[in-house]
Amino acid sequence: MKVRYRAAAGLAVLALAVAACGGGGESGNKQPNAEQTKQAQQQMAETPSIAINPVPYEQVKDGGTLTLSIGQWPTQWNGSHVDGNQADTADMLDPIMPQLMLSDESAVFTPNPDYVTDVKNETTGGKQVVTFTLNDKANWSDGTPITYKDLQAQWKANNGEDKKFKPASTDGWDKIESIEKGDSDKVAVITFKEPYLEWQGLYNRASSWLFPASANETPEAFEKEYLQKIPVTAGPFKVESLDEGTKTLTLVRDDKWWGKKAKLDKVIFRAIPDPSAEVNAFANGELDGVQIPGGSPADLKRAKEVPDAEIRKALSPNWRHITVNNQSEFLKDKSVRQAVQYAINRDVITQSDLKDMEWPIHTLGNHVFMNNDKRYVDNSGDLGKYNLEKAKQLLDAAGWKQEGEVRKKDGKELTLDFVIPASTPNSKTESELTQAMLKEAGIKVEVETVPVDKFFTDFIIKGDFDLVAFSWIGVPTPFGSLPQIYKTGSESNFPKSNDPAVDAAIDEVGKATDPVKAAELANAADKLIWDMVHTIPLYQLPDIRAVKKTVANYGSRGYKYYDWASIGYTA
Repeated sequence: MKVRYRAAAGLAVLALAVAACGGGGESGNKQPNAEQTKQAQQQMAETPSIAINPVPYEQVKDGGTLTLSIGQWPTQWNGSHVDGNQADTADMLDPIMPQLMLSDESAVFTPNPDYVTDVKNETTGGKQVVTFTLNDKANWSDGTPITYKDLQAQWKANNGEDKKFKPASTDGWDKIESIEKGDSDKVAVITFKEPYLEWQGLYNRASSWLFPASANETPEAFEKEYLQKIPVTAGPFKVESLDEGTKTLTLVRDDKWWGKKAKLDKVIFRAIPDPSAEVNAFANGELDGVQIPGGSPADLKRAKEVPDAEIRKALSPNWRHITVNNQSEFLKDKSVRQAVQYAINRDVITQSDLKDMEWPIHTLGNHVFMNNDKRYVDNSGDLGKYNLEKAKQLLDAAGWKQEGEVRKKDGKELTLDFVIPASTPNSKTESELTQAMLKEAGIKVEVETVPVDKFFTDFIIKGDFDLVAFSWIGVPTPFGSLPQIYKTGSESNFPKSNDPAVDAAIDEVGKATDPVKAAELANAADKLIWDMVHTIPLYQLPDIRAVKKTVANYGSRGYKYYDWASIGYTA
């Protein structure tokens, strides 16, 4: 089921390389000492889980326009589709599409009363049955009632049975046996084939917002109904204009909305591909809030100096990594992938990206849980440690012999391409650091810069890369990231890995009915993922935003879902 983690290309801004960190020699051996590690852990403990300037709805003034920026302009607005699985798209869908369950800052879910008046999770006839009673007032913007048929069609589009659909993830959807009408069209009875722990992540940003049945009835509708357009919504805001020319989405208060009246008159999202330009726009008063990505201390400093602005930062389930294509010519051999892992000094890249960001400089040792999660275990083992000699030994054993600066085998040079999006300077820095580090092992790296708006659709999703760095944007239901990202055949398994042992371990997590046991099994699966070298985790991503002081209920939200009706101004 579920789009658990949303890909975000434009999260990286200028990262000045750590002094002399060319990747090899003394610089390549740069490791944090015990005191530095202790300090980072203490910083993690002191960083809040949410920073949004919470203000009661009644105290937020009526009216006003909130102008925000995004890095990538989407073409696919269907949040279930693999092409619609991007963080920027998610941010723009939140104010206009239904979420049946809402998460708070502690990752605890409760029913969203705007759409659901009652939820039951029961065992009937030995099977898990979840019953959603939908709000009688809930309608789509075209006047069509929201009913069980919408939930049913979305399940069928995402469950993986019809291979013509291209969902970002089938996890959870594939565990549903049926969705039927209850006492009325407003009652959806979901029967599972097997118990499913994270059912609360269905039909919200953890998987996908609820979409109308018309967008899910056929593979063609799934592909085209929300392609470059948003025809139907159901939220406190509606679309006033979607301008492909200026790459701007303008939302206005929906007067037909049956819930709390939105405080804001208007929300504007502008695409600004260059993150530094986003901060400039904020400093110039063109934006009301902006994300400050890792590796951009100059932008953080500038944002802090903006009058009547404040920095809001919190821990989040988001993380930076390097994805390793398991099917490219030279990386099909696991021993070569492991050599690449050993030759990359994760600590140097992490220090480069986070230096002077007032954020814990701490590498990540898990593909499922973040450093501050109580279920976190560092499963990286030896593979997580920089070891140039081990890398060379593996390459020698695999038949890649050093000839001059570059290793060769059967007359071919060991050359890998590292694809990066344009206008993202710390992606450039990460690729250049990796290039220098792998050179020491005899691996040539060629950096390929591609347009930001083509980065995912034309390169990552199509598997047209050897190495690529981007970020996964997490949600409160982490177990589903395992089948979505790492299981054979998933549309979001971008490296196209294929390991039966990993698949079996992931399946065991899905069968677990006890959360503690599920976490134990997830950590066991994580060890196998490290060994497979599917993704090289770098660090838990900073969630730092510069926001006008008068903006209420918006900022660094951690696990919490925004209440868009309550976002507004205090003065």
